[in-house]
Amino acid sequence: MTAAGRRVLVGRIVGLYGVQGWLKIESWTDPRTKIFDYHPWQLATAPGVVKEITGAKGRPQGKGLVACLPGVDDRDTAAALVGSDIYVAREQLPPPGKDEYYWVDLEGLEVVTTEGAALGRVSHLFATGANDVVVVRDGERERLIPFIQGNYVRSVDLSGGRMVVDWDPEF
Repeated sequence: MTAAGRRVLVGRIVGLYGVQGWLKIESWTDPRTKIFDYHPWQLATAPGVVKEITGAKGRPQGKGLVACLPGVDDRDTAAALVGSDIYVAREQLPPPGKDEYYWVDLEGLEVVTTEGAALGRVSHLFATGANDVVVVRDGERERLIPFIQGNYVRSVDLSGGRMVVDWDPEF
């Protein structure tokens, strides 16, 4: 799938706020209020079920964010959305800086060692606190490679679809 057809997880609906259908939002954008600049939202309300929402508005409230969504004007309707993931189309996001990547852009890249040994493809990434980790799968096995540029990750070629890593193929 090309970057143009991908979507990026930018937040989650985590609770209810008041009785008029407002929702508590967890945002992973920087700054966190930037989530309201992206439209439309694609709400993943259940596995395989996506609802498109245009015109979400919100504000900071205490330590979090609250939002009102078009067509959601009572607590019962809002309650059905709690737990939904909020996605936006990848092309809505600003370009990453030098040597920065959106995880969604790395998914699917072929991974090879500095010696040319094929390790598989990037399945996904996750954060550990110390560093991000690239999960590479080849059908038979799964490898967890720290995403530390210059140390383990030697190069990333998005247009060529390849990531070169300094990693022992037997590990």
